[in-house]
Amino acid sequence: MGQLVVLAYSGGLDTSAIVPWLKEHHHARVLCYAADVGQGDGELAGLEEKAVRSGAVGCVVEDLRERFVTDFVFPTLKAGAVYARTYLLGTSMARPVIAAGQVAAARDAGAAALAHGCTGKGNDQVRFELTYAALAPDLEVIAPWREWSFRGREDLIAYLKAKNIPVQASAEKPYSRDRNLWHLSHEGGILEDPAAEPPKDLFLLTRDPADAPDSPEELALGFEEGTPVSVDSVPLGPVELVAQLNEVAGLHGVGRADVVEDRLVGMKSRGVYETPGGTVLRAAHRELEQLVLDRRSLSLKDLLAAKYADLVYEGRWWSTEREALDAFVNQTQRRVTGTVRLRLYKGTVTILGRESPFSLYSEAHATFGADDIYRQADAAGFIRLFGLPIRIGAQVKARTDAEVPAD
Repeated sequence: MGQLVVLAYSGGLDTSAIVPWLKEHHHARVLCYAADVGQGDGELAGLEEKAVRSGAVGCVVEDLRERFVTDFVFPTLKAGAVYARTYLLGTSMARPVIAAGQVAAARDAGAAALAHGCTGKGNDQVRFELTYAALAPDLEVIAPWREWSFRGREDLIAYLKAKNIPVQASAEKPYSRDRNLWHLSHEGGILEDPAAEPPKDLFLLTRDPADAPDSPEELALGFEEGTPVSVDSVPLGPVELVAQLNEVAGLHGVGRADVVEDRLVGMKSRGVYETPGGTVLRAAHRELEQLVLDRRSLSLKDLLAAKYADLVYEGRWWSTEREALDAFVNQTQRRVTGTVRLRLYKGTVTILGRESPFSLYSEAHATFGADDIYRQADAAGFIRLFGLPIRIGAQVKARTDAEVPAD
């Protein structure tokens, strides 16, 4: 009997071919591992049977939705992390939780190796393998796409047919999609031309804004220490909250992003993302932070948000850097508690109001009406001191310009 290999398994064409290939080329017994991160019943149905038909000794299917949202999505949301200015990191966050579950399954089964179906061109190979390196540095890693001679879908289909393994796949696949509870991504096909408009039938989670309801919908989102906890004053668990916002925001065409991004391996790629609930949560969270955090804390947090986005995108989740950033973020979130009201309408999110017991907004100081608190005459001294470097610089320039002889 060969060594036991645990394969990150989706049931798609690639991983279906990997099972017999591992048996043939590595003389391995293959245990498949699939994580439910909210991709839907359509992708998870019948996985165990499909894996065994492909030659696996079994298949573990684990529900990781709550861990995904609680331990990965919400910390990234609180950090304000956005990659390439608009990508809300849906796939990037899902890979480390899936890989961690795979490692745990491998430990339980006494496996000697881990395998994945990521190609050598993408980001996911890095995300999986950095998780393996952090959590299971002693296990062998097998990446078939970097070893085998297959060049595309046609080769994989022919290989499976030769092995008499049933496969429901065609040589042409218009799009590569990745779905979880946070988002749905689309790549490939016509999208490989960055000048091409995404077809209307591409989108699955969000209605075309032009076809969205003519009547807007208003929501009130509640937060406690930066974590979303309620919709319209109704407390919801993390999975239920994101799922509900996905539904309502998607109905109103909210959450589409067309992104040309820089892959970790060096090339640019184009992805079209649907993140309806996440888009709403990000807008509300930012507004609440703006209300309760001082200017310099916000500025520092915005600087570090880009660092956080990079580490998530690059798969460096299991790092001291991320733990240190989380400590900073969590400190800033201690007073990010309150409610944000917003309106959804034909692809837009409009903030209607925000309130918090920790609000730094003082109407007494900010009013344009008469007040006895702010002494406007004090501004003269402030401006004189604030502008002192500019005034001195102007004086020096005037003196030195006068000393330069005319031509």
